[in-house]
Amino acid sequence: MLSIGIVGLPNVGKSTLFNALTRKSVPAENYPFCTIDPSVGVVAVPDERLEKLTVFSHSAKTIPAVIEFVDIAGLVKGAAEGEGLGNKFLAHIRETDAIAQVVRIFEDGTITHIDGSIDPVRDIEVINLELILADLQSVTKRMGSLTSELKKEDKKAVLEAEAIKKLSVAFDGGIRALDCDLSEEEKIAIKTLNLLTMKPMLYVLNRKAGAKNLNDTSDDARWQTLMAFMESKGAQYVIVDAGIEHELSELEGDDRAMFREELDAGSDDGVNDLIKGSYALLGLMTYLTTGPDETRAWTVPYACTAPEAGAAIHTDFRDRFIRAEVIHWDTLLKVGSYAAAREKGLLRTEGKEYVVKDGDVIEFKV
Repeated sequence: MLSIGIVGLPNVGKSTLFNALTRKSVPAENYPFCTIDPSVGVVAVPDERLEKLTVFSHSAKTIPAVIEFVDIAGLVKGAAEGEGLGNKFLAHIRETDAIAQVVRIFEDGTITHIDGSIDPVRDIEVINLELILADLQSVTKRMGSLTSELKKEDKKAVLEAEAIKKLSVAFDGGIRALDCDLSEEEKIAIKTLNLLTMKPMLYVLNRKAGAKNLNDTSDDARWQTLMAFMESKGAQYVIVDAGIEHELSELEGDDRAMFREELDAGSDDGVNDLIKGSYALLGLMTYLTTGPDETRAWTVPYACTAPEAGAAIHTDFRDRFIRAEVIHWDTLLKVGSYAAAREKGLLRTEGKEYVVKDGDVIEFKV
């Protein structure tokens, strides 16, 4: 299962956001491999297509694609050297696929900032530096353990050592591993190090209704600096009001929309934006299966072939793949039935080379 670590300085709204997310948790019985750790929430990826296909197929169950969010204790300056929870905190991040960094963009005198003032770029740089320092320790330690293999001129060790040298220079310059100029072979060589800064990062800009938010006007210098940072790094970000989302998390439908309007929280669902943003961050999409038993979303990387997509269901669908019947979800709904789709030539038979598209409804033949 895909896992996103939620990180941030203390008092930025990280745990409030996690609590809002976990109110959207899916039933654990559909995911028997899930942890019962209270700091982990398995959250459905919002997808209106599922409900429509469920009605279309009269499905007994609807099972969405999911992401695991992990609430990781607040990071402080010096974590790489053991401050706060130190290495325990960093070890938790290593187990995730990506990082969602919560950044406070509101001023509120009742919620103390650890550094005494609101400066999003400073906060980002504190956390990113700690991740870089932790990775520097990892590669330095690994380089020491490669000595005997390098003496034997082991090719894999030589390749890994070259990658580590590049990374060490990058880390000294404050550059993340993800932004380091490594070849594909070098990336594979250092994969077992599970570097923190090799993980993609989504910035979650946390505002607060009723407080002064940096994005309330475009002329706040701190907001301008933050946007310039995002643009210069090509960074992905979403804006969320964690407090409001937590209050709204138990409501659905019209009640949710009404309270959102009363709270002046805008029409967008910030938590859903975060979930979708996390999915996009990892380069993932969903294809769908539907029938009387269940309608389900399956998680696969973009640009995967039909057999590769089938492996998400079972390895037999990859290894014994013969063909797949494919139709886009909205085409299926418009035409009204599989029989009509087949009659009109809209239900296509695809082979091993077919590249699956987001929103495809697929039936595999093995």
